[in-house]
Amino acid sequence: MTLFQQLEKATKEAVKSIFSIELEQVEITLTRKDQNGDYTIMVFPMLRHIKGNPAAIGEQIGTYLKEKTDLITAIEVIKGFLNISVSSTAFLIDFNRILNHEKYGTTEVDATQPGVMVEYSSPNTNKPLHLGHVRNNLLGYSVANIIKATGRKVNKTQIINDRGIHICKSMLAWEQYANGETPESTGLKGDKLVGNYYVKFNQEYKKEIAVLISNGKTEEEAKKEAPSLIAAQQMLQKWEQGDAEVVALWEKMNAWVYDGFKTTYQNLGVDFDSLYYESDTYLLGKDVVQQGLDKGVFEKDPDGSVWIDLTEDGLDRKIVLRSDGTSVYMTQDIGTAIQRVKDHDINSMVYTVGNEQDYHFKVLFLILKKLGFDWAENLYHLSYGMVELPSGKMKSREGTVVDADELMEEMTSTAKAIALEQGKLEGLSEQEKERLYDMIGLGALKYFMLKVDPKRSMLFDPVESVDFQGNTGPFIQYTHARIKSILQKTGFDSTKLNSATNLELTDKDTAVIMSLQQFPEVIQSAADKYSPALVANYVYELVKEFNSFYQNVPKIVEEENADLKQFRLLLCYKTAAVVKSACALLGIEVPEQM
Repeated sequence: MTLFQQLEKATKEAVKSIFSIELEQVEITLTRKDQNGDYTIMVFPMLRHIKGNPAAIGEQIGTYLKEKTDLITAIEVIKGFLNISVSSTAFLIDFNRILNHEKYGTTEVDATQPGVMVEYSSPNTNKPLHLGHVRNNLLGYSVANIIKATGRKVNKTQIINDRGIHICKSMLAWEQYANGETPESTGLKGDKLVGNYYVKFNQEYKKEIAVLISNGKTEEEAKKEAPSLIAAQQMLQKWEQGDAEVVALWEKMNAWVYDGFKTTYQNLGVDFDSLYYESDTYLLGKDVVQQGLDKGVFEKDPDGSVWIDLTEDGLDRKIVLRSDGTSVYMTQDIGTAIQRVKDHDINSMVYTVGNEQDYHFKVLFLILKKLGFDWAENLYHLSYGMVELPSGKMKSREGTVVDADELMEEMTSTAKAIALEQGKLEGLSEQEKERLYDMIGLGALKYFMLKVDPKRSMLFDPVESVDFQGNTGPFIQYTHARIKSILQKTGFDSTKLNSATNLELTDKDTAVIMSLQQFPEVIQSAADKYSPALVANYVYELVKEFNSFYQNVPKIVEEENADLKQFRLLLCYKTAAVVKSACALLGIEVPEQM
């Protein structure tokens, strides 16, 4: 039983004994920093069951707890808040519980229960991954890790947008301007080579538009009549008809892109359990439209198009099938969701997609509910804000995006420059240093991205993110390495995981224990809210608490009391383990030395 559970149980017993009332729950929080005590029992919620003055009620409960249990050493009542100071023995017993939990904070996956599918990345195959994809991947991957840590089976997936007019634009430009060049002949990653021709298409397309306008066409007419666009549309038609030559080119160029994506994903440290391709799924959902018509969920217009009227639900009227019988993106997404449930043992899905698609997912989820799928209640849009740099927004068709690979390289270079300037990596070999530059650079990038609530747009500053002080990844990584150094210097033996229970602890000792106590609850809350930011900011507060502990207690390596020294080394050991576990949920590696 955790210390929180013991306090809750004791408080319920106190209320029953004093007031003859059985409470279903008791609210307990950490005591405010500016007040005395470790935990605060909230008296105000009890007033629904207990009549009287909240301060007097709190005093009675506090006195009972202090006299009847070994948990409490002091109480202080401030209006409806009962602040309690917990005994060193109670803290030490609870720390032993934490210490002996090898995978503390996480729950073993229950493979017998349906899982959750988390979709992220989902790129187009006409360009490389960029800064926006980086935030998307880091969010989706971390959320999948966090959900898995609560004991749920997770399937990480992406749907690759490998068809459509945008793909044909790259293909057409490569045919016209590439002279047969390949990733091998150019030394470029395949996704970058294909992306260059997407940019090339748009450059030529703009020139054609300008010529048509100069010849008297309106801008709208020029955009529709430009030869490049017409040729790309014709290529798409050939692809849909299965033209062997076009399909062969499509397969070749997509293969280049997939190789490029694979390298980026490996460098970023994300992966997937399953893949879906739009070329396989774009016809899904059309059969569901007929089912929806039969159920009266959809309605057919005189021109043959099929719609759903969601005006009574506060939305609008949405088309699901065009008059020519072709589907729209909504139809594909309906079909793909149904297919995923058929393919995998899941009853829940999380879509990691930018907030510009908020309305689309409201409509999608509502349609699936109206079609009668019970799992539609368990769909969630992990909506996130855009990422900008100090220089402003990115435009992929103009070639002004921040390339994901280049960003990671810049982060490594920035980490190297700052580490060398501050002399953080003295005594390491060149190979060890290079490995650490990568670890620090990526850790800085990931932490900076994930510490911000997903719903918020953010400004990413590479240099600020690599600061070794403050709320940054490198600060957390440095603290982990510092703890490991302490353990190494003292010859700490991790096999002797026992701690005395008759020590007198300082406030700094107990503050670290209280931080450790919160870890399981933080993971569960982060999973419930689909927010890695809760884990990121938790681990920052933990390392701050540890650094305060280390600076304000007698130096552990000099401690003469053997039991107290062993306890504090164990506290270091478990803090490092929790820091490592929390960072792993964020996809961040922590160094053993630094």
